[in-house]
Amino acid sequence: MDPFAPDNLIESLHMPSAIPADSVGLVTPQTIHFDTPLALACGRVLESYDLVIETYGTLNADASNAVLICHALSGHQHAAGYHSMEDRKPGWWDSAIGPGKPIDTNRFFVLCLNNLGGCHGSTGPTSLNPETGKPYGPDFPIVTVKDWVNSQVRLADHFGIQQWAAIVGGSLGGMQALQWSIDYPERLRDCLVIASAPKLSAQNIAFNEVARQAISKDPQFHQGHYYEQQVVPKTGLALARMVGHITYLSDDGMREKFGREMRAGKLSFDFNPQFEVESYLQYQGERFSTAFDANTYLLMTKALDYFDPASDYDHDLVAALSHARCRFLVVAFTTDWRFSPERSRELVDALVAAGKQVSYAEIDSAHGHDAFLIPSPRYMELFAAYMDRVALGISTAPQQKENADAR
Repeated sequence: MDPFAPDNLIESLHMPSAIPADSVGLVTPQTIHFDTPLALACGRVLESYDLVIETYGTLNADASNAVLICHALSGHQHAAGYHSMEDRKPGWWDSAIGPGKPIDTNRFFVLCLNNLGGCHGSTGPTSLNPETGKPYGPDFPIVTVKDWVNSQVRLADHFGIQQWAAIVGGSLGGMQALQWSIDYPERLRDCLVIASAPKLSAQNIAFNEVARQAISKDPQFHQGHYYEQQVVPKTGLALARMVGHITYLSDDGMREKFGREMRAGKLSFDFNPQFEVESYLQYQGERFSTAFDANTYLLMTKALDYFDPASDYDHDLVAALSHARCRFLVVAFTTDWRFSPERSRELVDALVAAGKQVSYAEIDSAHGHDAFLIPSPRYMELFAAYMDRVALGISTAPQQKENADAR
C-alpha cells in the first residue's frame, strides 16, 4: 500500500453485491478542455490541454460548498465511488468521501482531478503532441506544483467556484493545498495538509533519484521514446515502485504484516524470493509496471523535488505563509518517516509565526506514510470534526436546477 498509488490500499476489497449506502455510487469521469494557453514555470507553454475529473455531491447555488481533492504522486481523479457494478474496488479515498463520511457529499460538492502530466486521461506524456501527431513522451514539459495550482484555478473558474470551502490533500496533494493558500489566498477558506511537508528533505530527493535512475537505465526506456518501440520499461518501473513502497511503510508495519515469514517455510539457498516481504514487493512492482506510465513517474517525482514555496520569498517560510488567509489543519502520523511529524511541526511553527489559524494533530499509527489513506478511528473522527467546522461556512441556499443541469 502507498499513497502514491492509493488503489493498493483497497486491493483486497471486492465490489459488494449492492453499493454501500455511504458510497457516492456509480461515477463517470469527465474531460474538461482548455484552449487558453498555460504558461509553465519551466518557460514553456501548453497551448491547450485536458483535465480529467470526477465530482461527487451537488454544487449549491452560490458554489460555497466546493471541496478540491489533490492527489499524491501516482494518484488520479477516481477518489470515491465505483465506475461500474462490476468494479472490484472503489476510488482511492473512498473511506473519507461519501454520505456521512468526513468529506460528506450530502453537504459538499467534491472535485478531484488527474493533474497535468498524469497518465489517467489528463494531458501528459502519453497524449498526442499537436505539433508532431505523436505522443509527447519525454518531450512533455516538466510541470511543478505551481503549474498544477494554476491549472486548477481555471478548473474552479469553469465551475463558477470563486472560493473553495476547503482544499484537501495528502503527501504531494498536501503540497498543492499549501501552494493554493499562498498563491491564491482569497480562493479557499480552509486548507488541510495531511502527511506532507513544506519541501522535500535531501533524503527524500535521493529516494526519488534512485527511482528515476531505475527507470531511465532500463534498456526498454529508449530515452523516454518507448511508445514508438511498443515496449514498456517494466523492470525499471517495478524497481522504482519497490524502492518507493518500502519508504511508505513503517518498520513496525512491515514487521506486523510480514515478519520474517517464508513462502515455503524453509530456506531454498538460491536467489529466488523466499520471504513473504520479497514476494509482496515483487508483486507490487510488477502490478505497477503495467498500470502506470514511466515518463509520468519521472515528471511527478520532479514536481515533488522542486516544491519549495519559500524559495519565492528569500527562503523564508514564514514570509511565504504570511500571504495565506485561510484556516489550516495539519495532520502527521507517528511512524511516517518519509514525511515525518517533525516536518509537519516545522510547517505549524511557521504558520503560528505568521499569525495564522492552525490546528495540528499527530496520530498514532503503525502504517507509516500510508496512514493518511487508512481510516483509523481517531484520524477519521478528527477529520470529520474539522470538516464539520468547514461546513459552517456553507450557504444553505438550495441548488438551482438550471445550475445542476449545466454541470
